[in-house]
Amino acid sequence: MLREKALIINRLHKILDAFLTITAFIIAYTSKKGLTSVFGGLSDGENYSLVLFIILVVWYFVFEFYDNYSSFRQKSLIKIFFDLYKSIICSLMILTVILYFFKLTHISRGLILLFVFADIVILSLSKFFIYKILGRIRKKGFNFRNILVVGSRTRARNFIESVIKNKNSGYKIVGCLETESGLNGQSVYADIKITGIISDLRTILEEQIIDELVFAMPLKKIENADKYLAIAEDMGVKCRIIPDWQLHYLMFKPDVATIRFESFLGTPTMALHMITNNDRLLIYKTIGDYLFCFFAFVVFFPLILIIAFLIKISSKGPVFYKQKRLGLNGRIFDVYKFRTMVNDADKHIEELKILNEADGPAFKIKKDPRVIPWIGTFLRKTSLDELPQIINVLKGEMSLVGPRPPLPSEVKEYEIWQRRRLSMKPGLTCIWQISPGRNDIRFEEWMKMDLYYIDNWSLWLDVKLIVSTVRSVLTGAGR
Repeated sequence: MLREKALIINRLHKILDAFLTITAFIIAYTSKKGLTSVFGGLSDGENYSLVLFIILVVWYFVFEFYDNYSSFRQKSLIKIFFDLYKSIICSLMILTVILYFFKLTHISRGLILLFVFADIVILSLSKFFIYKILGRIRKKGFNFRNILVVGSRTRARNFIESVIKNKNSGYKIVGCLETESGLNGQSVYADIKITGIISDLRTILEEQIIDELVFAMPLKKIENADKYLAIAEDMGVKCRIIPDWQLHYLMFKPDVATIRFESFLGTPTMALHMITNNDRLLIYKTIGDYLFCFFAFVVFFPLILIIAFLIKISSKGPVFYKQKRLGLNGRIFDVYKFRTMVNDADKHIEELKILNEADGPAFKIKKDPRVIPWIGTFLRKTSLDELPQIINVLKGEMSLVGPRPPLPSEVKEYEIWQRRRLSMKPGLTCIWQISPGRNDIRFEEWMKMDLYYIDNWSLWLDVKLIVSTVRSVLTGAGR
């Protein structure tokens, strides 16, 4: 998930600040100790390691309290520096009280002042470079979030202006929707135009990559506004409402979304989050994905070479099969698998559709004539054909556990509630993957399994699914 990447950056940011604060203390300590002839040195009797430990604890909690680690997307550089300096001053005051309370009054004041000065300089440079680097990354098109705005008047223009002014925020306005037809193409602000009407919201969310939907007009002016909120909720698209706070006009009550009140680039909004909001556990999930898959790639590399050799001698064509799939919020990516079918398998789909045994938009045949004899059957039965998707996980396109990535052609036939499975990063395995007789499960039940996983996600559930997947691979429960 996009939010998972942000949480990883958040955790790395905290570690970097701790490291730089330690560095600032060492610089101050070394400098003070070397200035004996001018300013007086340091006595050897004081426990400066304890002082450093107290500093790290105080700095951590105060920096958290003053929100130093919230996303830089929604902050200006001046606000970042202001929060930093406010945090350091407050931390210094708390440190002074603690040193007095524990009677550590002989600690050099000069050392503390040198440390604070060094910490301000080092952390300021760090924030500056992080802000600029993230901005450059976003300008190159990475880690971008697409926003669709409902509305085109003052409230919408003010919101769009704030987004455009924060060029490094990583947000992109893809267009505005209005309630009346005939306004398409009209300019709203800068190069942002009206691109459609709210009644076409479902089609727009199906056909475009939209990460957030922002309602920037009074909800009472949108006929059946609760219907459009429900559409976004069903499809797993995050909503923000720039308030006139007249929520009493709506009969809408979220079924699965959680509501938060957030500041978005200085604009107060009400946000409906469609997936779990347990940030700490989500970052553990992502870190686990990377560590596990890196380790698995090293361990299984000999097996990968053996499988590649067997495929090569069994069938003409490439070892790996690359196919377009849809990931988070409909992002297209190439999923990697070991090729288990003849090289031109995709060309025969139309003539084999009459044999399709799956309901809904899925396509499955028990004895597919396109499968490569022996090695293809073995790989599919053990699910080892999915092994190269470790690369997709390491690229950040997939997770270890999550709904299986669908084909674009399948998603076009989804009912609206089924699209919500795209609101979480796709995975190598999920509940359906380890279910007995998975290929005989009806398509609707498969979708419900994925949504159950999204709505009930936990680290423990991931662990259980991974263990069950290993068992399925060893027993050859696939097909």
